[in-house]
Amino acid sequence: MRKNTIDVITLGCSKNLVDSEKLMRQLEANGYRVTHDSENPQGDIAVINTCGFIGDAKEESINMILEFCQAKEKGRLKKLYVMGCLSERYLKELGEEIPQVDKFYGKFDWNKLLADLGKTYQADLSLEREQTNPRHYAYLKISEGCDRKCSYCAIPIITGRHISRPMEDILEEVRMLVRHGVKEFQVIAQELTYYGVDLYHKQMQPELIERISDIPGVEWIRMHYAYPANFPEDLFRVMRERQNVCKYMDIALQHISDNMLEKMRRHVTKQQTYDLVRRFREEVPGIHLRTTLMVGHPGETEEDFEELLEFVREAKFERMGAFAYSEEEGTYSAEHY
Repeated sequence: MRKNTIDVITLGCSKNLVDSEKLMRQLEANGYRVTHDSENPQGDIAVINTCGFIGDAKEESINMILEFCQAKEKGRLKKLYVMGCLSERYLKELGEEIPQVDKFYGKFDWNKLLADLGKTYQADLSLEREQTNPRHYAYLKISEGCDRKCSYCAIPIITGRHISRPMEDILEEVRMLVRHGVKEFQVIAQELTYYGVDLYHKQMQPELIERISDIPGVEWIRMHYAYPANFPEDLFRVMRERQNVCKYMDIALQHISDNMLEKMRRHVTKQQTYDLVRRFREEVPGIHLRTTLMVGHPGETEEDFEELLEFVREAKFERMGAFAYSEEEGTYSAEHY
């Protein structure tokens, strides 16, 4: 155990990783040595950034917290703090159930941890972070939250309404990361295609991606987590024309039958989904499509499942993930089906 060393442990998605990296930069600016390795913790203080998306993720987060609680009880750890999505959603319950944790923070108030350590949040470093992945690439988070109300998803409950980052802040962060040697940018959000609606009153993802691609030193832009309803069509042109914008789209379609799309509250139809996949193939030659599909949602029939199988055969996705429905308390499906 090394004094003045803090272990930051990240669970969940790349959006959580960005938060951890920003916290790590603040901690280092305040004189701490920071590590990011759950298998080999070295410090006398630990911060666990949790995930609360589905049951398996929540279980993993709880197990990690309990593991570090045991280390604290054995004297291998002095202080334990928890932040992120799980504690955002279950702040009060976790505090009561796991009193060994010195303090729980939500997803958006982790900067208060610095004050509790007797340190100061440095606003002039708000765009900076300590990269934990290979230095040639970085995740670029362009918004928080989600305004979609899909029946099965707890993310809006956890993160709240969609909040876009100002475009100039994002572009300045890209320029800064390029100066630090980053060449590849993985553009992430809970829902990319809604970017800008709250700030600029229209979908601004195509313009944002185009402006990022104009920055010297940006060699690769890849987009993750798009939504099929009201897809911003000008993005086809940007992907087709810009050499440093990958012909790749990660777009979670979830299902294809109209029965299930309605039950899932996806606000898109079977025909619109087929048309969108066709337009991707036609307007962006060489496109690689990745999607996520869900089976087992309440109300799914054998006919719905067969429609989904036929869709997969026809669409020929380059990458695809299929997941079983996980009931999440507070969601529409948990309360109405």
